Amino acid sequence: MRRAVAQSEDVGDRFADEARKMHTGEADERAIRGHATLNQTLQLLEEGIPVLPLPPALKEPLQ
Repeated sequence: MRRAVAQSEDVGDRFADEARKMHTGEADERAIRGHATLNQTLQLLEEGIPVLPLPPALKEPLQ
């Protein structure tokens, strides 16, 4: 998990928008992480955009 966090860009609340931009080719593909609502996550999945929701405990700083 530490490696995944270290090797990804935190886009915060822009996660759904950034994921869509990468999917449509408007942005370069890269590893991102951030926040999305349940509805946003379901919409991304319906659009064929792969996402991996993390449990809340894993979103906190890793010790």
